[in-house]
Amino acid sequence: MIALIIVLVLAFVTIFLSIVTVQQGTIAIITMFGKYRRVMYPGLNIKIPFLEIIYRRVSIQNRSIELDFQAITQDQANVYFKAMLLYSVFDNKEETLKNVAFKFVNDRDFMTALIRTIEGSIRGFVATKKQSEILSLRKEIVESVKDSIDHVLETWGYHLLDLQLNDITFDEAITKSMAQVVASSNLKAAAENEGQALLITKTKAAEAEGNAIKISAEAEKIAAALRGQGIALFRKEVAKGMSEAAQEMKQADLDSSFLLFSMWTEAIKNFAADGKGNVIFLDGSTDGMNKTLKQMMAMNVIDDADLKEKRK
Repeated sequence: MIALIIVLVLAFVTIFLSIVTVQQGTIAIITMFGKYRRVMYPGLNIKIPFLEIIYRRVSIQNRSIELDFQAITQDQANVYFKAMLLYSVFDNKEETLKNVAFKFVNDRDFMTALIRTIEGSIRGFVATKKQSEILSLRKEIVESVKDSIDHVLETWGYHLLDLQLNDITFDEAITKSMAQVVASSNLKAAAENEGQALLITKTKAAEAEGNAIKISAEAEKIAAALRGQGIALFRKEVAKGMSEAAQEMKQADLDSSFLLFSMWTEAIKNFAADGKGNVIFLDGSTDGMNKTLKQMMAMNVIDDADLKEKRK
């Protein structure tokens, strides 16, 4: 009875030790007598108790790590990087998992190699660039790192999913000088914009003033033409009135000199009424009046002669 119990206990222990549960997202590497034997995938698995040993459980999930390191540019400027590295096992094939399990003694050694490899790749790239170029080359740095270490990581059984450079800083003196350069550039741009705005304002003002002068000149031209036409029309009407008056006087058997005398006296009256304090010297004697009338009659005779000549 005791022997049966012992056998049952040993059988139960053997079965218990034979059953292995592998968690989702991990893979178990099995060795036998210190040598790789096989891979156990997630779920319930059976192994040979006491002979097959779980050497290592490998996570096939994505893993991340933060990096903080320094590099020196071609012009000897210190650049400080803060980065986030995202990586995972390349695939769940047997050869890949063997590389993951046996290339490094433990995860600590693998992380050391991974971090130093990435830092070295970034430092090598930065060493070929100048300090003023680094901030604009964030994407190029990431692509260069991926191109240079993807093959190495693949031999280790891993794959670099993403590398993010979250922060790139410089020494305080360089940062201060860069801020001064940016400030001076902004001041220069502001001055140029202000100058252009002032030029546009003055140009528009000059154009407006020129248009105003042009419009004023056109208006003055039209006004002068209208004044000239008015004066010409006035003179025409005066001549027409004088001609009609002369004809009526001839029909009434009156001397045309009477008309001239009337015009003369009317002119003197207008001089006195509209002079507004201005001094006008006139010869008011009888001889002066006779002289003026004779001149006006002579002009009338000349006008009659010209009229007769035109009628011929």
